[in-house]
Amino acid sequence: MCADTTDTNTIDYKDTLALPQTDFPMRAGLPKREPGWLERWEKIDVYGTLREKAKTETRKPFTLHDGPPYANGHLHIGHALNKVLKDFIVRSQQMLGRDARYIPGWDCHGLPIEWKIEEQYRKKGRNKDEVDVVDFRQECRKFAEGWIDVQRKEFKRLGITGNWDDPYLTMNFHAERVIAEEFQKFLMNGTLYQGSKPVMWSPVEKTALAEAEIEYHDHKSHTIWVPFSVVSGGALSDSRVVIWTTTPWTIPSNKAVAYGPGIAYGLYEVTGTPEESWVSVGDTYILADKLAGDVLTKARLEDGQFTRVRDVTADELAGLTLAHPFRGVEDGEGYWDYDVPMIDGDHVTDDAGTGFVHTAPSHGQEDYECFLTRNWLDRMTHNVGEDSEFLPHVPLFAGLRVFDHKGKEGKANTAVIDKLVSVGGLIARGRMSHSYPHSWRSKAPVIFRNTPQWFASIDRAVGDGQDDNGTTIRERALTCIDQVKWTPQAGRNRLYSMMEARPDWVLSRQRAWGVPLTVFTKKDTLPTDPDFLLRNEEVNARICEAFEAEGADAWYAEGAKQRFLGNLVNANDYDQVFDVLDVWFDSGSTHAFVLRDREDGSEDGIADLYLEGTDQHRGWFHSSMLQSVGTTGHAPYRGVLTHGFTLDAKGNKMSKSVGNTIAPEDVTKQYGADILRLWVAQSDYTADLRIGPEILKGVADSYRRLRNTMRYLLGAVSHFTEDQRVAPSDMPELEQYVLHRLSELDDVVRKGYDAYDFQGVFQQVFNFCTLELSAFYFDIRKDALYCDGDTLRRRAARTVMDALFHRLTTWLAPILTFTMEEVWLERFPGDDSSVHLQDIPASPADWQNADLSAKWQAVRRARRAVTAALEVQRTNKVIGASLEAAPTVYVSDPAMLANLQSVAFEDICITSDITLVEGTGPEDAARMAEVPEIAVVFHKAEGEKCQRCWKILPDVGTHDHPATCARCDAALD
Repeated sequence: MCADTTDTNTIDYKDTLALPQTDFPMRAGLPKREPGWLERWEKIDVYGTLREKAKTETRKPFTLHDGPPYANGHLHIGHALNKVLKDFIVRSQQMLGRDARYIPGWDCHGLPIEWKIEEQYRKKGRNKDEVDVVDFRQECRKFAEGWIDVQRKEFKRLGITGNWDDPYLTMNFHAERVIAEEFQKFLMNGTLYQGSKPVMWSPVEKTALAEAEIEYHDHKSHTIWVPFSVVSGGALSDSRVVIWTTTPWTIPSNKAVAYGPGIAYGLYEVTGTPEESWVSVGDTYILADKLAGDVLTKARLEDGQFTRVRDVTADELAGLTLAHPFRGVEDGEGYWDYDVPMIDGDHVTDDAGTGFVHTAPSHGQEDYECFLTRNWLDRMTHNVGEDSEFLPHVPLFAGLRVFDHKGKEGKANTAVIDKLVSVGGLIARGRMSHSYPHSWRSKAPVIFRNTPQWFASIDRAVGDGQDDNGTTIRERALTCIDQVKWTPQAGRNRLYSMMEARPDWVLSRQRAWGVPLTVFTKKDTLPTDPDFLLRNEEVNARICEAFEAEGADAWYAEGAKQRFLGNLVNANDYDQVFDVLDVWFDSGSTHAFVLRDREDGSEDGIADLYLEGTDQHRGWFHSSMLQSVGTTGHAPYRGVLTHGFTLDAKGNKMSKSVGNTIAPEDVTKQYGADILRLWVAQSDYTADLRIGPEILKGVADSYRRLRNTMRYLLGAVSHFTEDQRVAPSDMPELEQYVLHRLSELDDVVRKGYDAYDFQGVFQQVFNFCTLELSAFYFDIRKDALYCDGDTLRRRAARTVMDALFHRLTTWLAPILTFTMEEVWLERFPGDDSSVHLQDIPASPADWQNADLSAKWQAVRRARRAVTAALEVQRTNKVIGASLEAAPTVYVSDPAMLANLQSVAFEDICITSDITLVEGTGPEDAARMAEVPEIAVVFHKAEGEKCQRCWKILPDVGTHDHPATCARCDAALD
């Protein structure tokens, strides 16, 4: 015993402990603090500094090309998901040693903005058509500029890095010049043509729409069964061919009836009728056998009231000539007194309907193609105008609309049906709900309408056709798709199948706000004439020079035609086209004026990655591929990544009317942007993502646990200096094992970021922090950190903590952008300091130690068995803490025993002592099924409690410092 008789109860050794020191707060306060970091990053110009730094280093460029959002409203949660994913990639690639460039962009032209300006006009009682087109376009430009500023602030609030001071805009003068220039390449390489064919037409917006601008919703349509009388057909001359359609308004434009060559048809006779029926006894109808019973039942006939007379062959059908149902109709002015041929069509099936297809080539793609292959395009009709109204030349129905200006059903359908009833042209009618195309902007139903439009042919040879990837746009696109890395791979199949089946690209829109089709057509010349299009390089150059200086408004200025054509060709011989380009052509051309033309674009004009939602397989990915292969012969991207859509917590689509939307602004105000970013990182973005209050609470809980880990680290490395650093070879095995795990995890993180597996990266790092650091390494080493003096063990632990700090902050900085900056600045304050100026540090090769790792995995297994046994004693209130225990541990595996004997196993288990014994142990020993070689017999620790480290040891009280153990006594000296 020591001679000091001081009362040990009066001594407080707390002040002698090396407790963690940090001002890093437990509560994050992100909503209030994040804006300050944004201001700081802007002040020190983090993005610009990295670009300058790249000029002095050998860094491989990495370009993520931004798919431009539309500049017409506040951000929704889908925008946030998209931009945060992009930011993860840009930041992680930068910290992996690349020169990661990101130029944000905006889609500025197009119908939605025009629509907003027109709405403002209507409220003021103004007529858009009376406004000068340049003035109108200027209002559209101003509207877009306003929303760009709003969205830029909202994106930056989410911590998105990029060249925000100089984004790309499709309405910038240079962009408009390049878009026109890219269009002119189609003009000059022979793929541009004007054609009259059915396109998706919005009666509400009064313009053609591309497939990418269409979405499908349930719609209730009329259904009618219409008999066409056979006027020439031998033995079948008195019979009638029955068609079925859900678009009665197209009957006045019928020009043929199609049959399927492989379908079995029969002649059916009516033998009886109910009291009310539109058929008569003796009527004969030709129908597909598979559908005949259903059709005649719809005509109110019952079993026994019709009979099958005989087969009708395909050859017989091919020889039939039919009469239009309105042939000879009163006041019809002979408009429908033409013969209706029967034609074969592979698109005809007997899955539904009658087995025959009413064919109106001006109002259906397959109908049109049937006429195109027969060279019958001169039989096309132009019966329906831009308001979906029957034009004045159509008898009986002139002026009647299919849909009104709000997208509601007009009078056209019912008028046609009523007239069919009056002439005996129906055998049945009904209503059905089915999926129907709608404009994704106005949400109103569309129609197929034959109009003159401008197209890019995807099956004509491009120029001279000399290209390694194919001679046509379709061939090139299909080849290039397989040269791209798709994430997930299913995206390849989706775009490939779309590209295989797609029709020619409709380039023209009948609107005002956009880049015009910079083309002139020769007067009194047919579109099929070789001289119809003016192809003149000097004219093209004049147009482009004007657009560069003045923007596309130059096309609409007074005297523009003379300005562009004067002294080159006779301007009076040509008409100027005033349609504007499909906005998908605008965004599809961005690779040219961003990647190719900008100094901070891509060195070869090709992006390393395009990243958007899965809907962009038919949108931006699609149009960009078409545009690029048409002008350059190759894809504009080396990789494509797609993400799913955002849903509410129950998996429902978000809707303002339902009230289940979550705005990014609301999340940042309540939790902070880092919580929103962490939600993205924790989600599987390849599928649809759910978000809601409870989900965000769970994310916030994960954040708090991670924040506590970083807070502990900051305290542990406070005042750590280089002269305290220990070489790995001199460290205790536990520290060497942690360095090995760091090296392993570093490889996982790097590969994960390169594979864009953010969920995998975060989960691995989070599990490491919670399971291997907080619950294992930190738990074990806090005793050495707090209680050791200047020992090798303590210095080694702090050296490892320093390595942990640098890796965790840089690993997590791409995800938790704000928080890791806060952690970094807590340790490395300074005017120019930022974690986002760092790279992920390399892990030295000598950290790898597979043999040591295997040993420590076994030690950890044994530790779990001991801590599980002690937890039972704690639950039973036999002990309050594990330091009150000194168990005997039986080990049946000699190799395991040797491992445990070579380490301070009592420190690993955080007990005051442990006795290791070879053997299986008594029957009543505590065992864990997962570790069968370990048996634990509980004993209380013997001795007194050290008032400094709280271990219970026999030597406590025998040293110079009262009530301390030998280790603490030495530390105090």
